[in-house]
Amino acid sequence: MRRGVELLYFGYTRLTRSVDDKLTDYGLGRAHHRALYFIARQPDLSVSDLLRILAITKQSLGRVLNDLSAHGLIESRPGSTDRRQKLLSLTEKGVKFEATLFDILYKGMTSAYTSAGGDAVKGFLAGA
Repeated sequence: MRRGVELLYFGYTRLTRSVDDKLTDYGLGRAHHRALYFIARQPDLSVSDLLRILAITKQSLGRVLNDLSAHGLIESRPGSTDRRQKLLSLTEKGVKFEATLFDILYKGMTSAYTSAGGDAVKGFLAGA
């Protein structure tokens, strides 16, 4: 079990490190990447839903969103039924940047899956 946990830790670290250089070019970090990833998956994601997904403080998320907005990667608009609600989406620049980051992750996962073989991948996904 400890070996499995160790492998997951090192695998995650290696995978996320693969996008760090691109993030650093923008002065961004992994928290920014996580926010971009989930906003890309769910356009018009509310700030409260993103807080729940990321399980971080409102203050931390505020800094992340301010940075992403300053780089022109996200935009927000008020909710249609509740004007106090902030809905987040990626800008065109944000879509391209997130796709670049995802492509790096995709290549890393593809390589890992290829190395592990089909049976191992099926077993991994069945446990997820």
